[in-house]
Amino acid sequence: MDTLIDVLQRRGASLRQSVVDTGFAVNMFIQAAGRLVPDGRHRFRAIVEQFKSCGLAPLPVVSVVGLFTGMILTLQVGVELERFGQAERISDIIAVILFREMGPFMTGMILTASVGSAMAAEIGTMAVSEELDALECLSIDPVSILVMPRILAMALMTPLLTFIGNLIGCIGGGIVAATQLDVSVSVYARNVYSSLQATSQQLGPLPEEIYTGLAKSLVFGVIISTISCAAGLKAEGGAIGVGRAVRTAVIRSFLMLIIIGYFISWMFFR
Repeated sequence: MDTLIDVLQRRGASLRQSVVDTGFAVNMFIQAAGRLVPDGRHRFRAIVEQFKSCGLAPLPVVSVVGLFTGMILTLQVGVELERFGQAERISDIIAVILFREMGPFMTGMILTASVGSAMAAEIGTMAVSEELDALECLSIDPVSILVMPRILAMALMTPLLTFIGNLIGCIGGGIVAATQLDVSVSVYARNVYSSLQATSQQLGPLPEEIYTGLAKSLVFGVIISTISCAAGLKAEGGAIGVGRAVRTAVIRSFLMLIIIGYFISWMFFR
């Protein structure tokens, strides 16, 4: 039977390992940031391939999830508003929820499960099969050729996918509003536009609700790619190690999205 000391020692070792892994991920991100300028045809090709993997591949899933998220939110909230004769105000609520919070969070979750896990698996497989060591023997920096393109692509593609998902979500909400709540399309579209414009701060042509969600998405993209690549680089122990790296990347990304998402919202809307 484990004693209290044994339990505390295990928890302390787990905490220490989490701190070490965090330091490794931060150091890796700093190294990748210093290699943003592609210095060769192969690195440019790697960046283009990652744009496809991080942008085009998840687009159908993001679109479907965005569409039905908007429809579900509109149906659930709209039914309650209809009881008070305020069904036409559903567009105000849906637009703010999607662009400010729900859109970035849902897109981040989708990219974590699809793209982030794939990153951890790909790099982890290379790590356990000693391909990373082979790259270093050839004087090829793994951070430059593997990590930097993935972080750059995720940082740029996540806001774009979020914005597309938000628009499709608003369209889905409009479909439900018109068919289930008897709210005309013109009224719905006008209220969506006015709710996004009715903010006290603007960054150029973008209202606060939009650029807040895009900024949050950019941070989410960096977090997902950094955690996933770091987990892959530290993978060891064959196929089991690769599976462990994928699980670690997904769990830590989910937790960080929730925690960092709260602090970003608090910073913008306190």
